[in-house]
Amino acid sequence: MKCYYCALEGKDSEAVAICIVCGMGGLCMEHAIRKDVDVWEGGYPLPSKRVKTPLPRILCPPACYNALYAE
Repeated sequence: MKCYYCALEGKDSEAVAICIVCGMGGLCMEHAIRKDVDVWEGGYPLPSKRVKTPLPRILCPPACYNALYAE
């Protein structure tokens, strides 16, 4: 599989990951963004607490990363 963003730029790079949010077809090491995401657990409706260890996730630029973490 090839990197989607590299293909848009006219480059040919192998994909190493897929965006966990949108399922983007493929991302190379240059375009994949690794982000540790906090996980919350608890009953409905509250209280909830943060799990001690965040989960590593891969996001695509700019769409999903910017939508979730842009200031």
